[in-house]
Amino acid sequence: MPSPRNPGQKKTRVLIQRQTVGDEVHILCRSEARVEKDRAIRDKHEQRLLADLRKLQARVAQGRLRDPAKVQEAIGRLTERYPRVARYYAITYDTATQTVRWTEQTEKKTAASTLDGTYLLKTDRQDLADDEIWHLYILLTRVEAAFRALKSPLMERPIFHHLEHRVQTHIFLCVLAYHLLVAIEKRCLDYGWHTSWATLREQLSTHQVATVLLPTIDGRILKIRRASTPDEVHREIYRVLQLPHEVMKPVKTWTASRSDATRL
Repeated sequence: MPSPRNPGQKKTRVLIQRQTVGDEVHILCRSEARVEKDRAIRDKHEQRLLADLRKLQARVAQGRLRDPAKVQEAIGRLTERYPRVARYYAITYDTATQTVRWTEQTEKKTAASTLDGTYLLKTDRQDLADDEIWHLYILLTRVEAAFRALKSPLMERPIFHHLEHRVQTHIFLCVLAYHLLVAIEKRCLDYGWHTSWATLREQLSTHQVATVLLPTIDGRILKIRRASTPDEVHREIYRVLQLPHEVMKPVKTWTASRSDATRL
């Protein structure tokens, strides 16, 4: 069901079929959302391939590329650049007429489209149910994606280390931080919120800590460091996470006047 905090959230259905092959369990999955994604990716690559083929065809027709070996090399580069869709086209170069032609392999393309959104999972864990295997797979893909780009969920800037122990410490802190984010999402899920850390971070970004500067007549400056007043959405998030609404107590500090600083 959609999240209570996001009624417009679109859920996808995943159909699962199980088959035991020897000591392995094969799970055939078909996702409605992945069907649309696979088709969109293929269409994008196909449009790019056809555009590049037309450019190559124009170069050959205009005499800017005449060496047959170079033409074949250019065709080979295009098939390597677009392997997902190049297999659905028979691309040829006629040396007699010096023309590049391509023909769509309709049967291959149609057969491939029937597999859109389908992927196969294999495991030797025969004690797991079908949905358990699928959820473990989703969890693994999420962990892999997180470690490929930790700077996205953690907003971490690149840090370059020259000592091994510092690298290990950096990795440990990243893993620790990621565990914290997963724990936050898990608590929200237990409460019935199907949300992500990215969404929570965006919502909490408007609750900020600011420093107010108040100059006095004697030249000194009073600095007050305090948090802004939380909105209702902030209070709701803090309540679910069991955190206090007051993220910090106001801190007041005085700075010396310019004349005092000069004498110091």
